[in-house]
Amino acid sequence: MLELEERIRRNGIVEGGEVLKVDSFLNHQIDVTLLEAMGREWARLFAGEGVNKILTIEASGIGIACIAAQVFEVPVVFAKKSRTKNIAGDVYKVEVPSFTHGGVSEVIVSKRFLLPTDRLLLIDDFLANGAALEGLIDLAAQAGAAVIGAGIAIEKGFQPGGERIRAKGVRVESLARIKSMEAGKIEFF
Repeated sequence: MLELEERIRRNGIVEGGEVLKVDSFLNHQIDVTLLEAMGREWARLFAGEGVNKILTIEASGIGIACIAAQVFEVPVVFAKKSRTKNIAGDVYKVEVPSFTHGGVSEVIVSKRFLLPTDRLLLIDDFLANGAALEGLIDLAAQAGAAVIGAGIAIEKGFQPGGERIRAKGVRVESLARIKSMEAGKIEFF
């Protein structure tokens, strides 16, 4: 998606060769107009697939998933990184390592919100090593739900996540795929 690539070039900040900060428009301060365009693009790419729910993971994916869900006219479920008092009853759970934060989180979704009849589109802001998506795929499998595909805002194509997820037979539609990046220079596929 050219609009997203241009925004990354203009406002993205590369740190240390592997970290791309897009917090000025995507995952801290959010450009809702850009997110709406992204949602429309995923709706075009996954048209006719019968998506009835969007699944994402806390926290950065929530805003993107909500705007995409508005375009799809379906609900959003987000996997939580901690159990809270308002999550009662049975949950699906999986451990997910984080590239961005380091460490491992137990990620949970209430069994009330993931059903065997669901046709899920997974949405996230980044795809690097693929651990978050693998966790979401695992949660969907525990529920017996179908994963229609994954909509990713930014894929770091030089890291193994995209290849790993595609090797599992999951359709991945990344709106910006980065070939390489260094301070002041980002190349896309």
